[in-house]
Amino acid sequence: MNKNQVNGEVKNVAGKIQEGVGKLTGKKEQQVKGVAKQGVGKVQSAVGDLQQSAADAKRR
Repeated sequence: MNKNQVNGEVKNVAGKIQEGVGKLTGKKEQQVKGVAKQGVGKVQSAVGDLQQSAADAKRR
């Protein structure tokens, strides 16, 4: 697991928490920010997956 995969997952989880807090408090802005953070985390995680695949292929 590389740095982008880990950081992407952290952002994804943080976004889910932020979205949940927004729902509990009724603050749409927090919900939207949480969903956006999840998107950023998923993209970063996908970049990390590609990097990992490239590194694995290079080792073969």
